[in-house]
Amino acid sequence: MAAVDVDGVSIRFGDFVAVRDVHVHVPHGTFFSFLGPSGCGKTTLLRAISGFVEPSEGAIRIGGKNVAGIGPNKRPTALVFQNLALFPLMRVWENVAFPLEVSGAPRAARRERAEELLELVALPGQGEKMCDALSGGQRQRVAIARALAAQPDVLLLDEPLSALDRKLREHMRTELRAIQRRVGITFIYITHDQGEALTMSDQVAVMRAGVIEQVADGNALYEAPASAFVASFVGENNAFSGDVRATDGNYATVATDVGPLRARCPDSPTAGLEVGAKALVFVRPESLRFAARGETENTFAATVAAIEFEGRFWHIFLDTAHGAQVTMARVNAPRVNPPVAGEDATSSANTFASSGDVKLSFAADRAVALPDGPLASE
Repeated sequence: MAAVDVDGVSIRFGDFVAVRDVHVHVPHGTFFSFLGPSGCGKTTLLRAISGFVEPSEGAIRIGGKNVAGIGPNKRPTALVFQNLALFPLMRVWENVAFPLEVSGAPRAARRERAEELLELVALPGQGEKMCDALSGGQRQRVAIARALAAQPDVLLLDEPLSALDRKLREHMRTELRAIQRRVGITFIYITHDQGEALTMSDQVAVMRAGVIEQVADGNALYEAPASAFVASFVGENNAFSGDVRATDGNYATVATDVGPLRARCPDSPTAGLEVGAKALVFVRPESLRFAARGETENTFAATVAAIEFEGRFWHIFLDTAHGAQVTMARVNAPRVNPPVAGEDATSSANTFASSGDVKLSFAADRAVALPDGPLASE
């Protein structure tokens, strides 16, 4: 196992800066993901760790050793490419054993090791098949087994699940996490899919325009984003902009178009949220609720625009008086007003859709106030 340290790395291609002054520590034996939209620099950074790109500035250390000038074939890393790059004319076990063949291992030893790795990735007895006889998820596991055959200290994965359908991606991310736990080596994973990053990773680095906005575990990224970009990129969020009216301990009140909204500040007390500063209040769809009668704090009017049923959830889209759209998410059938005594607590979607104007509310500790900044476009 080996830790990976990226110390002040910048990568330039002519006048274009793809990665800018990145500092990050990947502890040994962890599943670490770089998450960000297309073009943010995450794949360029992965290629620098693997040795296919040299940093313009800074250093990369693997297991404490500076790997500057060491080519990809000499580094203690293995890379699983996005397109997998399996050999179509080789059988499965030959694909897995290819790194051992290159190193000169005898055929019997290669075959034995290939079978061990196929067992590890839950493909026992599949060695004699050709790769085109396997499903997409099985081919993913063959690519991982082949990468592990080289006995790397660090396994690098460049969006390996992007070509799979949704259900298979969800299954494979569970498989990947289980494989990482079994082998115990460091996994560094590149993705633009938040679900993949949050469910698999011990830590996630969120990138934007070549810089790292925040490094944290999935729960912290979701509940305590460090910037407006992270809040808008990780998960779905409703954003209300305005000026800070007052601060109170770890809370700020922001004057917005829908009225004053009070929310917690995830950083040290009201950092960057001085009175008068531009700010954004973020409220997750699942944190919005229909206001109780007489409720006043964090309450605003809206009009139902549309509803969508998605299995367990209803997604409810509403317009505010100033034209902004907000989204609610409810597990049970939505309703407008809280039930009165003796009334059933659920109502049909048709009742909801015909109800028109409503009042929404949220608890201050279920919302986050952050300094104004760029939002995610993806």
